[in-house]
Amino acid sequence: MAVLVADSLLEHGGLDLPDIFARFQRWAAAEPKDIGLQTEDVLSSGHPWDLAAGIHFQVNRRAAGNGALMRAVTAAVFYARRERAVSLDAARRIAALTHGDRAAWEGSAVFHELVRVALDGGDPLAAVGDALAEVPEPYHARWAAVLAPDWHPGLATEFNGAVWPCLGSAVWALRTTESFEGAARAAVDLGGDTDTVAAVTGGLAGAVYGLPAIPPRWTEPLHVPVPGWSGRVLRLAELTDMAGRLDFSPSGD
Repeated sequence: MAVLVADSLLEHGGLDLPDIFARFQRWAAAEPKDIGLQTEDVLSSGHPWDLAAGIHFQVNRRAAGNGALMRAVTAAVFYARRERAVSLDAARRIAALTHGDRAAWEGSAVFHELVRVALDGGDPLAAVGDALAEVPEPYHARWAAVLAPDWHPGLATEFNGAVWPCLGSAVWALRTTESFEGAARAAVDLGGDTDTVAAVTGGLAGAVYGLPAIPPRWTEPLHVPVPGWSGRVLRLAELTDMAGRLDFSPSGD
């Protein structure tokens, strides 16, 4: 889904929410290897792009999973050179395509801001307070708790499939290690929803340490098939090219 967001942003030069949603639907219909139940319900509901997630939330009252956060990295890179407000708005709007609970939107917004600071050469850990200042009530207190310097995954009150402990664990992994590999391993070793927690951690750690810090034994076999686009598989060369175009693409917003 992160690849599909990138494709849309690059093709349209900015945010086209109906297009992103349509790409998500095409992907979901192709029986991807793993798709969250909430995301699948929203994308297969038959409701239009601007109503589907909201209707799901009204019915289920639970929509703060970590799926929107997991796919946020490509948009975070694309908007990193834009103004903070533009980046935060894009984060929330993309998250809202599949997650009706605003708590999930705010997690993506905080992630966007931390990536923006890191890619600008700053310390994302030092920027947590500024990122939290952009989170409105009634969501601020809960986000402030999991992003506090003394928080650790053992204090989580939900399974890390929820958006709060997922991002909290990623920030904890970055805070308590000194390398990309160390952060990724710390995230995986937590157990639970390891693929998502590690993906979010990898996005943050990658913005801090850069591609050279990722072990070649991990990048050389890397391959990302894209269900719905027959035969399309992205390997390291295609992914680094995509990252470069996201980083320097002019804003169309």
